[in-house]
Amino acid sequence: MYSFSRKNFFPIKKILRLNEIETLLKKEILKSKINHNFEINDVSSPNNLMKNSLLFLSDMPKNLNQLLDDICVITDKVNYFNNDFKNIFLVNDLSFSYNIILNEIFSHEDQLSYEDEFDYINGSFISKFSNVSDSVKIGKNCLIGRGVEIGENCILKNNVVIKNSIIKSNVIICDNTSIGTTGFGFDFKKRGSNNLNPQLGIVFIDDFCHIGASCTIDRGKIDFTYIGKNSMIDNLVHIGHNVIISDNACIAAQSGISGSVEIGSYVTIGGQSGFAGHINIGDNVTVAGKSGVTKNLKNNSVVAGFPATDIKKWKKKIIKERNDGY
Repeated sequence: MYSFSRKNFFPIKKILRLNEIETLLKKEILKSKINHNFEINDVSSPNNLMKNSLLFLSDMPKNLNQLLDDICVITDKVNYFNNDFKNIFLVNDLSFSYNIILNEIFSHEDQLSYEDEFDYINGSFISKFSNVSDSVKIGKNCLIGRGVEIGENCILKNNVVIKNSIIKSNVIICDNTSIGTTGFGFDFKKRGSNNLNPQLGIVFIDDFCHIGASCTIDRGKIDFTYIGKNSMIDNLVHIGHNVIISDNACIAAQSGISGSVEIGSYVTIGGQSGFAGHINIGDNVTVAGKSGVTKNLKNNSVVAGFPATDIKKWKKKIIKERNDGY
């Protein structure tokens, strides 16, 4: 996957060392171990470990029993504290700790303190901290935010909002679409705007994609929301945070993809389909319109209905129900 500099999108507003985390969280920390009291300037995911960073762990990934001196684990699992981690904090509430620490370190658009500066060019607002190719065609009333990169020969139609995103070359984005919006991340037991989990990742849209009108694509929580090369996304599609869509996808109108879904190559999705979160969709899968996908799908599957099942079985079920008078 691709790399990006987080501070280009989310400036560091306060530098903290590990020992200052104990003061910041106060009674939230149950145990701590610090072998290297480094300055924190990033946040990691299990799949993308960054130097001088924090790694928030609820579930232990494979092959992660030991980390380098410049990464600190923060977890709510007592048994993880006994692993061979060199820097670790055991906390009472992981979601609360995540919010407190990252809201203190990073500036992001769900805070009143977040700032950007814009140039008004041909009827649109372009951040002074963005990097937009001179060949990009930009419609009226668009907004391009801090850190955004847009490659050659892209077309942004009217009223497009792009924040916290990297857009490669030859991408078309249609009217009223918003990319890089805040993902739907919060503690289910603590709702409301004050309890949002900071979303500090970005959206990455690869070459030759077409994004329809009035779509919304949320940025990743820590890493990416990714749209693969040559993908075609129809109007009124929502794509949640951390979704990975591989190359050559075709997604019809009014479909919704929940967070952390991974979708393979050459997938075709019919209109008004919905996907539950944290599932994996294989390559060459076809999903009929109005389907509800609630579990993993293997390569070359063709499914329909709710819950989505093999389309041949679904058709037999429909015929039987009609014969029974439903």
